[in-house]
Amino acid sequence: GALIVAALAVSIGARTYAQCAPPAAIQSSAREPQPFEDEIAQFEAADRANPPRKGNILFVGSSSIRMWPNLQGDFPQATVLQRGFGGSELSQVVYYATRIVLPYCPRRIVLYAGDNDLADGRTPDQILRDYEDFVALVHRAMPKTRIAFVAIKPSRSRWALADNMRATNDLVRAYTATDPLLTYIDVFTPMLGADGQPRDELLAPDMLHLNARGYALWRRLITPFVNGTDR
Repeated sequence: GALIVAALAVSIGARTYAQCAPPAAIQSSAREPQPFEDEIAQFEAADRANPPRKGNILFVGSSSIRMWPNLQGDFPQATVLQRGFGGSELSQVVYYATRIVLPYCPRRIVLYAGDNDLADGRTPDQILRDYEDFVALVHRAMPKTRIAFVAIKPSRSRWALADNMRATNDLVRAYTATDPLLTYIDVFTPMLGADGQPRDELLAPDMLHLNARGYALWRRLITPFVNGTDR
């Protein structure tokens, strides 16, 4: 019963998103030259060898997505696609979206980006504009696709940027509230201890990336969006 209903829902979802509009030419604020051409080409080669079904859940962004050790296993109720490229900034995700976002016609997108942007000197306002560009690009091609922005995480190694992290997250949260297709997933607050500092037990030895406990927390927070039970 329940399994058949779930399978039917997935099948209907895949058919619905199989007809998304083709990628369009975009204007990007990414700065040339782009450093991730090799990684993007590897994704495209993998897609040619084993074309992903359209209408799945896409995880895209920087190293916190790329390094997720067992993404599919952590979300067994959905078929997920992992398209993170480490070191990337949000403007670069926008730049490559016609190649590693739109072709998959995802029905839901989980995005983590902005962390590297702040470290590279970009401002909260610039990151918000890049996110607005990403949303506009996706919704031109796929007007019904839902997008979740995973908050910029607190980390010990970048704690000097905490004020800008909070400012960026606040801007994105406010923007998200204007569109029912957008979701903001707050990982920032749960990753702080009672002392208001990053919880080091969630971080890898470099005090920047997540360890297994950190990913377990993210899995719990992101699962409702992936499964469609968040609203």
